[in-house]
Amino acid sequence: MRMRAVLLAAGIALGGLLAPLSGHAQYPSRPVKLLVPVSAGGGPDILARVIGERLSPLLGQPIVVENRAGANGNIAMEAVAKSAPDGHTLLVAMDSLIVINPHVYAKMPVDTLKDLLPVAPLIAQNGYVLSVHPSVPVKNFQEFIEYAKNANPPLAYASAGSGSQHQMGMEMLKLRAGINLVHVPYKGGAKANAAAIAGEVSAMFAGPSSIEPQIRAGRLRGLATTGSSRHSLFPDKPTIGEFYPGYLLTTWIGLFAPAGLPDAVIARLRADINKVIAMPEVKERFNAGGFEPDAATPEEFANRIRSDFEKYGKLVKQIGAKAD
Repeated sequence: MRMRAVLLAAGIALGGLLAPLSGHAQYPSRPVKLLVPVSAGGGPDILARVIGERLSPLLGQPIVVENRAGANGNIAMEAVAKSAPDGHTLLVAMDSLIVINPHVYAKMPVDTLKDLLPVAPLIAQNGYVLSVHPSVPVKNFQEFIEYAKNANPPLAYASAGSGSQHQMGMEMLKLRAGINLVHVPYKGGAKANAAAIAGEVSAMFAGPSSIEPQIRAGRLRGLATTGSSRHSLFPDKPTIGEFYPGYLLTTWIGLFAPAGLPDAVIARLRADINKVIAMPEVKERFNAGGFEPDAATPEEFANRIRSDFEKYGKLVKQIGAKAD
């Protein structure tokens, strides 16, 4: 009886040790939610749906893309950060949420560097396009700079909101070119695009895939791009860096989870994400939208986050950007 009791106790103890491992091995045990901090049709939303469509068969569970726009992404970010760290609620986040919001909001609902875990980068080096309304009498980037220098009153530019990459990019250009532009923030990129098309503002930065149809239709005039090389959708447009060496504005989008996610789940997600972004059809769909799949290692991704956090912290302090 005594030996039986000892064996029973050992079995219970061993079971307790194995239970967590078994639970992780069974991940996922239910549908996985991908929270997207923008409305349907935005870049992160398109990306999430492309990823989710291919990731679902690998995980063996449905992937549910859920749009939670608002507060420059803080709403979706808080929901994920405060969810159970079990891998069933994830965030598809653009860099501005993680590395800019903490500097422009007086109070943040989460600590982006501590409460969120970077699981994997999804895209990188997706720059922006500088465009103007056709009523602005300029045909190229050089003419825009000269016109802006002499404009009285100053030209107005649209952004997706205070603290957005759109604002950061234009403020960087103002500093480099010595021009004065008035910032007009809108609630999201779609509304900023609509304002530019309607002529409410003179200029704006926008994502290549969202603005390309408007430029092709003549509703806006594209002038330059912000990447390290000319964009595939606009090969005839120069980069701003060709005129101002060192000027670079690119964005990345990554997959994040609540801090505390078990290592086994992280490894599973990273392995399957890498399989997805390596698929030829996924690369093709990314490229068609002006996106580039990112194969950076976890260490490279973490270093990029830290570097961008410091970079934008300095810029926000310099220009005094605020969001509420």
